Amino acid sequence: MNSNLEKSLQLIDPDRFRPFGQVIYPQRDDKPWDENDANLDLSQGIPRVYIMTLKNQGLTFNKITQHRRCTQCLAAIGGGEWFLGVARPEIAPDRLLATDVFVFRIKEHCLIKLEKGTWHAGPYFVAEAMDFFNLELTDTNITDHHCVELDRSITFALE
Repeated sequence: MNSNLEKSLQLIDPDRFRPFGQVIYPQRDDKPWDENDANLDLSQGIPRVYIMTLKNQGLTFNKITQHRRCTQCLAAIGGGEWFLGVARPEIAPDRLLATDVFVFRIKEHCLIKLEKGTWHAGPYFVAEAMDFFNLELTDTNITDHHCVELDRSITFALE
């Protein structure tokens, strides 16, 4: 690995995030399902929803992960600003470069749904620790955890 690549943060937005997944905002309970709801694929195993407590790991990363068998949903409990690095799912592991990664800033109260195969790193945040809802399969982190080391570390500065 050579040098660091500093990335600009992109504010999360449904259109900007579309190549990687969906941004789901709060809605009325009586609203019928539509294309703004999370389109989930948990058909290849037993779904698991849990609250994970993460400790601050700084604002630099050099590894990125892919889950090929299911969609994944993440949401910060209680709000709070957080960051997520992502790359398109169709990029092959041996061709994935730091320049392919986008880093999103999530300020709003929302849920992020990652498409099957979306490369991702994070969540990252500046708080000492944060809790997140996580929806995936029971064995995602055992049998569907494909991780690669990037050619450069990615850093992102808060503007």
